[in-house]
Amino acid sequence: MSVDPAPAPEFVRLEVADGVGTIRLDRPKMNALNAQVQEEIRAVAGEVSLRDDVKAVVLYGGERVFAAGADIKEMADMSYTDMVKRSTGLTTAFTAVARIPKPVVAAVTGYALGGGCELALCADFRIAAEDATFGQPEVLLGIIPGAGGTQRLSRLVGPSRAKDIIFSGRFVKADEALAIGLADRVVPADQVYAEAVAWAGQFTHAASYAVRAAKEAIDRGLEVDLETGLEIERQQFAALFATEDRSIGMSSFVENGPGKARFEGR
Repeated sequence: MSVDPAPAPEFVRLEVADGVGTIRLDRPKMNALNAQVQEEIRAVAGEVSLRDDVKAVVLYGGERVFAAGADIKEMADMSYTDMVKRSTGLTTAFTAVARIPKPVVAAVTGYALGGGCELALCADFRIAAEDATFGQPEVLLGIIPGAGGTQRLSRLVGPSRAKDIIFSGRFVKADEALAIGLADRVVPADQVYAEAVAWAGQFTHAASYAVRAAKEAIDRGLEVDLETGLEIERQQFAALFATEDRSIGMSSFVENGPGKARFEGR
């Protein structure tokens, strides 16, 4: 029995060059994150997680806007039971991005609001344009963030700052985002994507399984108590002694000093 191939994504595409995969949102005009976009994000996140030719990932919404939020028109007429069904898909689509086992950087231009901000929070690192604007304005619609905002923002900037941003629904400009740790680097708008690709590019020849283990240990460790986190780290540390890159890295260090290993990604 033949199986029809999955339809090509309409609004989210994957572009791969020199080991860097760009997840490109392209739903005019503001990259509103409707259910279709959410499912396409999930599919592309799954693809980059599995592809050996992708060593790091850039999340990008284009030169004008990262993503201005969820599609409010789509949600306006939804009932409680409708949202019970849909909310799980929304949360797990974004979690698929957060669980990409490779370095992920968000290249933020224009607005990253609501779901757009929550998507940026799923990245490991955020590079923002000087005129970028972040925010979780859901309370102004009579709701709260529903794709990780209350959880990931609190863990990133601390609970009191997250409460200030979420309770008020106010916008956060790039300079404040940098000061509180919501953004990690701020650059001129026309340099955002290039800077993000350069950040991602540093991992194209890295020891892939070591980077993956480090990300897993940090992310999972933040979810548990210190003792459990240390055990996660210990297990990841020991497991890397089964990789070829560990042998290559240590042999290179002994013979040539630090920073000269040529890793093979296995």
